[in-house]
Amino acid sequence: MIENDKNQKDKINEELINTYEISYIFENKPLNRLKTKPTLEKKSDRLDKLKRKIEEIDDCELKSNAKNLVLYDGDFNSPVMIVGEGPGEKEDSLGKPFMGDAGQLLNKMLEAIKIDRKKIYITNVVNYRPPNNRKPEHKEINRYSNYLKEHISIIDPKILILMGSTAMESLFGSKIKISKERGSWKEVIINNKTYLTMITFHPAYLLRQADQKKYSWADLKEIRKKIDQLNIML
Repeated sequence: MIENDKNQKDKINEELINTYEISYIFENKPLNRLKTKPTLEKKSDRLDKLKRKIEEIDDCELKSNAKNLVLYDGDFNSPVMIVGEGPGEKEDSLGKPFMGDAGQLLNKMLEAIKIDRKKIYITNVVNYRPPNNRKPEHKEINRYSNYLKEHISIIDPKILILMGSTAMESLFGSKIKISKERGSWKEVIINNKTYLTMITFHPAYLLRQADQKKYSWADLKEIRKKIDQLNIML
């Protein structure tokens, strides 16, 4: 009888563990020994819903001229999120951001500060390629900024990197200049949460203006420094 009771308790405990998908983390503080795993499915579900919202956009020149919706690349559980401008021809074809020449330069920039691109999260302000790779118009930036803010809330990064004036405008408005705002840490509030943010030049701009790379290098070193200060593992 005692053996049967023991077996029944063991079975119940096993079912509880399987149901709640918990992991045991041994720490000095007793109350922190049992922690729930982050639910990646919920984040992916939210991204799917965001994608459907963007797919349902009506009366949009960007959407009507593009081949694919370009949502993101990388690890959606990453503590570092990069926001660029919008897809180019190659990105539109492949359905991922930063895949062309600017993307190759971005890879080198990240490698220079010992960051693996696969371990960060990358997106753009607008998710469809602008005709002839033109810069998104103010009304387009304003329209897509609502989706971007939702996107940022879903990923919930510890560090947000805005690359280029379009990304800067989407969150800070059009009355400031990137040449004055880049290189220093700022805070942006989205859905009552504050995000630590760095503004820097877009890699495509650096391909046209090579003499500006020295400023981007200074920004990159600040980003690396902050990652180390916050003990972020990448």
